[in-house]
Amino acid sequence: MAAPDVIVIGAGVVGLSCALAAQARGLRVRVIDREGPAAGASAGNAGAFAFPDILPLASPRIIRQAPRWLIDPLGPLTVPPRYALRIAPWMLRFWRASWPARVRASTIAQAALMVRCREALEVFLPREGLQGMLRRDGALEVYEGEADFRASLPGWQLKAEHGIAFRHLRGEEIAEIQPGLSPRFTHAVQTRGWYAISDPKDYTLALAERVRARGGDIVVAEATALAPGGVETTAGRMTGRVIVAAGAFSHRLIRTAGIRIPLETERGYNTTLPCEAFDLRLQIVFGGHGFVVSRLSCGIRVGGAVELGGLDLPPNFARAEAMLAKAADFLPGLTTAGGRQWMGFRPSLPDTLPAIGPLPGRPDVICAFGHGHLGLTQSAGTGEIVADLLTGRPPGLDMQPFSPARFSRWP
Repeated sequence: MAAPDVIVIGAGVVGLSCALAAQARGLRVRVIDREGPAAGASAGNAGAFAFPDILPLASPRIIRQAPRWLIDPLGPLTVPPRYALRIAPWMLRFWRASWPARVRASTIAQAALMVRCREALEVFLPREGLQGMLRRDGALEVYEGEADFRASLPGWQLKAEHGIAFRHLRGEEIAEIQPGLSPRFTHAVQTRGWYAISDPKDYTLALAERVRARGGDIVVAEATALAPGGVETTAGRMTGRVIVAAGAFSHRLIRTAGIRIPLETERGYNTTLPCEAFDLRLQIVFGGHGFVVSRLSCGIRVGGAVELGGLDLPPNFARAEAMLAKAADFLPGLTTAGGRQWMGFRPSLPDTLPAIGPLPGRPDVICAFGHGHLGLTQSAGTGEIVADLLTGRPPGLDMQPFSPARFSRWP
């Protein structure tokens, strides 16, 4: 192809969505990835378009629960001891982001971004011929007892204020929606606006096919440094405007431009069981235990939790085994044999909002990373916003909360 207008670093779901959105605006695109399409978290996630999930992870409730969770090395939130000192500055920022005023601001920003992302997805899937992969089953968040349920009500009230529809369920109402749950879960909330994709890996590979079909190329190479007017890679220097969408590895590339962004890695674990392992009707969220169970075309996926352990420590698959044991307890009919384990990196910023926008001092470099658990959910919308920035169109929402420069205000 001719020299590209845009170089996208990262062939995950966010990077490829950005590439397709840029191509739809008439721009020539090259995608660079050190392993190729769908090699990271885009392949092994839970497959959810979690548009109702507007509440930031950094919140007073999580701060209250964190001490209890952190003492359990296999619990919903953990920091490996040998990584604790390194992540301490990020944890301080996370704590500051949990202050009530900042939580309110983050929730407003996230809710606005979710609206944009849902609207973008409704256009994106038919345009790319992928609407057949979307499932509108909804999700069921379950609670153990009255106290657990009541503790969640302020969050649901906040969602209601942002126009998110849901309904509360008890007892037999839960069994009608999802048979086979343990009776310990006495309360639940059903959200129909929670969509899913049939298989996140297949979806991401389909995006890559469409990038190529529209004349883009996907180069297996590692981007090593941002350079004036382009990027240095193991395949040579490439020129053009740059979109950094390299997920949890993005901060390493950004650092070559002299900019430090507090991006950390949530290491997520899961086990994918055969499709017949359980009659799952919709995604079940076990929020108090930090994991979900999803129905995908490739099987029943049990995964989640947060291990703040960076990019270099070896995986601890005991975490996947602990979640699977809990799932077997919570879903007594679940068959746990024949599973495939996986671990992937989620790019996480301390205020739970992604970094979308120009890199400070480098208007030719646009950031599109830090989506945490919401990379798939926000991929189509992020692509459209990035394409707006590339072509000088107004993005249609306040971009200040997502600015990569926002962390410069933090001590």
